[in-house]
Amino acid sequence: MKMQQLRYIVEIVNQHLSVTEAANALYTSQPGISKQVRLLEDELGLEIFERNGKHIKAVTPAGKKIVSIARELLVKAQGIRAVADEYTQPNHGVLRIATTNTQARYMLPAVVERFSKQYPDVSLHIHQGSPTQIHDALMSGEVDLAITTEAPHLYDDLIQLPCYWWNRSVIVKPDHPLVNAEKLTIEALGKYPLVTYTFGFTGVSDLDYAFNSAGILPNIVFTATDADVIKTYVRLGLGVGIMASMAHTELDKDLVAIDASHLFRASMTNIAFKHSTFLRNYMYDFMEYFSPHLTRPVVEKAEHLRDNNAVKRLFEGIELEVK
Repeated sequence: MKMQQLRYIVEIVNQHLSVTEAANALYTSQPGISKQVRLLEDELGLEIFERNGKHIKAVTPAGKKIVSIARELLVKAQGIRAVADEYTQPNHGVLRIATTNTQARYMLPAVVERFSKQYPDVSLHIHQGSPTQIHDALMSGEVDLAITTEAPHLYDDLIQLPCYWWNRSVIVKPDHPLVNAEKLTIEALGKYPLVTYTFGFTGVSDLDYAFNSAGILPNIVFTATDADVIKTYVRLGLGVGIMASMAHTELDKDLVAIDASHLFRASMTNIAFKHSTFLRNYMYDFMEYFSPHLTRPVVEKAEHLRDNNAVKRLFEGIELEVK
């Protein structure tokens, strides 16, 4: 059994059972992957994949368990390499982060600029996706850290470090009636078509909770994964925008942001990583740049706590910033 063979079967699963795409992702040949997978199956005496002729159609029950273990072994192998690099090349390496578009666009630029100046020889990769995609990328070992703003239950088996609270604003054109309203209410919002995040993205569940609590069915006419897209369609007059307050900047002078923090529950942004992750020095620094209270001693304490409830208690005395 070779690590290369394990890498092949994991990548086939990552590429939705396409050997061709797995070969492209790993910069190797399709026949080479197929041969090595067959050799591994022969060695184990069972099939990892169900086939229809030459095409893979499913993962066998045994194969699912093997792929799961293979993922962990590959992550541990990366950890071994990371330990070696920490001593031989402390300021060289790769940092892979998964997050949402809003975080990548509005919160990370200043952090990335500072990090890149401090660590010019560390290659930084930002992957954007939905909460589920972010979780899957972290679990598969494709990324080292995840910056999450939604679906915290997905990360129960991982270390979650609270970074800051954030809330929403209502975005309208300057001539919209809501601009002159004495007080923004859910009832008032219910009178207009709404443009907001796609379900499963930043804060939609909290939006639904607010409307449901008021007994109002929101008229959502357009959803997007990107705050910039939401603003574009508000400009076109499609509806009233509801998005993260941080996404309204001085460049949006043609739009008015109305604070809606009194209408919606505040949401928490977290940094998550697997218990098996070996954190390089520059990873600790990145987390502190992103959220100053995440100093290395604090993060190291959290690493030794196996329960996220215990991690939450660790931060109870820290007043988190509100964005």
